[in-house]
Amino acid sequence: MSRLLIIGCGGVAGVAIAKCCQRSDVFTEICIASRTKSKCDAVKEKLQGTTSTVITTAQVNADSKEELVALINSYKPQAVLNLALPYQDLTIMDACLETKVDYIDTANYEPEDTGEPVWRKEYEKRCKEKGFTAYFDYSYQWAYDKKFKDAGITALLGTGFDPGVTSVFTAYAKKHYFDEIHYVDILDCNGGDHGYPFATNFNPEINLREVSANGSYWENGHWVETKPMEIKREFDFAQVGKKDMYLLHHEEIESLAKNYPEIKRIRFFMTFGQSYLTHMNCLENVGMLSTEPVMYEGKEIVPIQFLKALLPDPASLGPRTVGKTNIGCIFTGIKDGKEKSIYIYNVCDHQECYKEVGSQAVSYTTGVPAMIGASLVLQGIWKKPGVYNVEEFDPDPYMDALNKYGLPWVVDENPALVE
Repeated sequence: MSRLLIIGCGGVAGVAIAKCCQRSDVFTEICIASRTKSKCDAVKEKLQGTTSTVITTAQVNADSKEELVALINSYKPQAVLNLALPYQDLTIMDACLETKVDYIDTANYEPEDTGEPVWRKEYEKRCKEKGFTAYFDYSYQWAYDKKFKDAGITALLGTGFDPGVTSVFTAYAKKHYFDEIHYVDILDCNGGDHGYPFATNFNPEINLREVSANGSYWENGHWVETKPMEIKREFDFAQVGKKDMYLLHHEEIESLAKNYPEIKRIRFFMTFGQSYLTHMNCLENVGMLSTEPVMYEGKEIVPIQFLKALLPDPASLGPRTVGKTNIGCIFTGIKDGKEKSIYIYNVCDHQECYKEVGSQAVSYTTGVPAMIGASLVLQGIWKKPGVYNVEEFDPDPYMDALNKYGLPWVVDENPALVE
């Protein structure tokens, strides 16, 4: 018998919960907890007649370690799957440490208040030392490694798609195709159309902050930073077609550079249409992407949080989104003394995802890997004391599970390369 506590009840959580319920052999009991319990109750009502997994729900404020500890002590799970906001990663990790329960997440920590003086001082020091200015990085969570080792529990970081599946693709490529990997290009293409003039496919606050920030890539042992959307390439994606893609900073670059020091360059590209970029630039120019509070008619509001309230909920996009995603990695390296390249990728259909679990493909491609990572930890297949990224474990059981549970992958041994 295994029991999993899932924190969060947005679009990704909806997929992860549905997929856990398809695997009652592993997830015999789950508790869905969120600030808004009615959301959890609605998911339970939708699923409980379709699965032998026992579903319970709870209300919790994931910003409160005390509330989290009380819930964990009451429910007594073997692991906590964090599908809340990245702002809450450290609080949830603290609660797991206090209760000695394994921890799993899909995205690395970033602070909600980037102007807080103590954090800002450390951030500016890190910018000078490391050479990139993104607000999110793994150093905060990696610093928990000794604590998790001492507690005898596992923290599995970043089991979404990117980071997550793309990192496992890297471990799989190294294990089966290369003696050394020298170049990695991570390509994230969403060819879906939801029909709105402007919407984001995951949490708008996180999405817009990420996209409007400086880009960066890893090359020859250091970071190279670029201006937002400065580097653009066109790529012909299987089953989607030719798309413009732009270089962004992304967290798996940091962990892959650490865990595969042989890699000379790692880049991350994401596709965007011109309409999306035009809307985003306009919103940024008028201050709507700011995280700094402003006074409005006697009340303090955060512009990007107000914008989030105006935009469509990503969880609502499923019924109206058509098209496909294509996400994968192009690897170039050495095998038996010869240079070779391969491209490992997955294609996911928005409408097929909606038919299966009521979600669009962006939530699906994150929710399925979240379930897989949690299942490997609960089964003891990926389990050892400490804090780990997914590429530090054997990739084969994860890759097998991707094929079984909705994200089949392809290996192209003669790929087009990105210049």
